[in-house]
Amino acid sequence: MDVPVLGRLRRWLPEGRPLPDEVWQRRHTVLLRLAAVQAVAIGVLALLRDRSPAVALAASAAAAYPLSFCLLPGASRTLRAAGTTASLLATSVLLVHVSDGLTEAHFHFFVVVGLVSLYQDRLPFGLALAVVVLHHGAVGTLFPHSVFDHDAAFRHPWLWACVHGGFVLAASLANLASWRLNERQGLHDPLTGLANRTRLVQGIVARLARRGGQVSVLFLDLDDFKDVNDTRGHAAGDELLVTIAERLRACTREDDEVGRLGGDEFAVVVDGDADEAAAVGERVLAALAEPIDIGGRPLAVHVSIGVADTATAGDRRPGTLLRNADRAMYRAKALGKNRLVRYLPGMAEAAQDEVDLLADLSLATSSGQLEVHYQPTVDLSDGRTTGYEALVRWHHPTRGLVPPAEFIPQAEAGGQVVEIGAWVLEQAVRQAAAWSAEAGRPVGMAVNLSPRQLDDDGVVALVAATLADAGLPAGQLTLEVTEGVLLRDVDRVVGRLAALRELGVRIAIDDFGTGYSSMSYLRRLPADVLKIDRSFVAELGSDGRSTTLVASMIELARSLGLEVVAEGVETARQHALLGDLACSHAQGHLFGRPQPAHDVPAAPVVVPAPRAEPLATA
Repeated sequence: MDVPVLGRLRRWLPEGRPLPDEVWQRRHTVLLRLAAVQAVAIGVLALLRDRSPAVALAASAAAAYPLSFCLLPGASRTLRAAGTTASLLATSVLLVHVSDGLTEAHFHFFVVVGLVSLYQDRLPFGLALAVVVLHHGAVGTLFPHSVFDHDAAFRHPWLWACVHGGFVLAASLANLASWRLNERQGLHDPLTGLANRTRLVQGIVARLARRGGQVSVLFLDLDDFKDVNDTRGHAAGDELLVTIAERLRACTREDDEVGRLGGDEFAVVVDGDADEAAAVGERVLAALAEPIDIGGRPLAVHVSIGVADTATAGDRRPGTLLRNADRAMYRAKALGKNRLVRYLPGMAEAAQDEVDLLADLSLATSSGQLEVHYQPTVDLSDGRTTGYEALVRWHHPTRGLVPPAEFIPQAEAGGQVVEIGAWVLEQAVRQAAAWSAEAGRPVGMAVNLSPRQLDDDGVVALVAATLADAGLPAGQLTLEVTEGVLLRDVDRVVGRLAALRELGVRIAIDDFGTGYSSMSYLRRLPADVLKIDRSFVAELGSDGRSTTLVASMIELARSLGLEVVAEGVETARQHALLGDLACSHAQGHLFGRPQPAHDVPAAPVVVPAPRAEPLATA
C-alpha cells in the first residue's frame, strides 16, 4: 500500500488531538487507582466464590502486575496507558473465569472500553479487542465452560470470540468517533469548517516533530473586509468567508492545512520552504482575482499575504512562525495590499516603527505637522495652468519629511485618513478660492478622496459645507478616486459619487490602468476626468506598445466623454507625444513640482508645446 493510500486511511480512522500532559496525568491517576482497587476486588470475589486463598491471591497478583510498568522510571505515556489498560482487561478476564462464564460478566469489557477512552488514544482500544478475541478463542477452546455459558459457543468458540470482539470493536469505534466529533467541534471553525487556531498550532507542532526539513506558514487577511459587512451586511460577509475558504482549499495541496484564525484572517500550514509556500500564495491571489457572486451581485476581493518559514524563524516554535507571517502580512498591507510578502529578519523592528508612526500620525493634524503642496495641471493645447492638485505632506518633528507612500496607507488602515482628508479638503478649497480672487478667473482644484472617506456617510455634507464656507463654486472642485473603489460595492459607490456630482463638483478616476478597469463599471461611474497613471506615461515613446496603449486610453476616455489628464510627465518628448495623441491635460515635474502655496507662482505657468518626432519612429 503506497503512502498516499495510508495517509487517506489514517485520516479516515477516528482520532483527535493528544491530551495536554496535565490533563492526561489527572485521568491516568484516576484509572491507575481504579485498576488497583479492582485488582484487590477480584481476589476478594474469588474468595466469595469459594476459590482457594492461593487462587484469590494469584488473581489479584495477575490483575495488579501490569501496573508495575506504570512505575518504571521514564515510562512514556503510551507504556503507562498500556499498563493500566492491561490491568483493567486482566480483571475482566478473571471476572469471566471466577463467574464461570456468566454472560453478565462479559459486560465488564465494555465498562473497560469506556474507561480507557479517557486516554483519547487508540492503543487501549486495540489491546481490548486483542485480549477479548484471543482469550475467548484460545481459552474458550480449552475450557469452554469457564468462558461461555451456551452450547453454540461451546461448539464454535472462535466464532463467538469474534462475535464478542465485534461488540468490543463497535464500542471502541463509538467512543473513538465521539472523541473525534468532539475534537472537531473544538478544533474547527464552525462557519467555514476549516481548522481553527488551536488545530493549526497543533499541525505545526506535529510537522516540526516529524520533519527534518522546513515548515512554512501563510498568513492571509482580506483587504477591506469591514467594508463588506458595513455595506452588504454580516450575512453577506459570512457568505464571502465561506466562499473564500472553498477557494483556499482548492489552491492548496493535499498535505497542506488551511485554517481560519478568526474574523477575516486565514492561515495555511505548508510542508516545505518559503518558495513552496509562496507558490501556494500566488495561486490564492490568482484565485481571488475572480469576483465572487454574493447575493446575486459580483464582489471583487483582494487579500494580503505574509509568508514565513523555519529558515528565517530563529527557532522552531509555532508561535514564532505565525508571528513572523503576521508581520509579513502587515508589510503587504503597508505596500498597497493585494500582494504577497515574505518575512525577512528586521521586519519586527519595521513593524514597531510603523506602530510608532501611526501613533504619531494621530497627532499630526492637531499639532500642525501637515502641509498641503500644490502641483499644477496644464492644458496641453495652449500650455496654460488650469488648476492644481492638492497633495498632503507630513513634516515629522524627528523623522523629517515623511513620504506620502509611507503614511497614507497607514492612515487609510488606521482610519486617520478621514480626519486628514477633511483637513486637506478645507485647506485646498480655501486656497482655490483665494487664488481665483487674486487672478480674477476660476482656478480649479483637485483633491484626492480615499476609499474610506468615500464610505463615510457624511462625505457629501462635508464637501457641500466646505465649498459654502470658502465661497468656491462647486464646478472648480474635482474629487479624485482610484479604481480601487470599483472593487467595493459598486451600487453604493455609484450612488455616493452621483450625490457628490449633484453638488456640481467633478469626479476624476485617478491612476487609471493600474486597477480593476472593467468597461461595464467605467460606464456606470459618474465621472468627468480620467487620469492616466504615471507608469504608462514613463514608458511613452520607448516602444510602439506603450504609445498604442496610451492612445487607446485617450480614445476610450473620448468615447465616454471624459477629459484626460496624463500624470508624471517629465520630459519634452513625453509632452510632445501626448500632444500628438490629443491628450487634453497633463501633470508632472516638467510643468511644476508640488510646492507649498506661498511658493506657487502668482502668474499662470505657460509651457509651450515642443515639436514631436513622428509617432511611427516610436
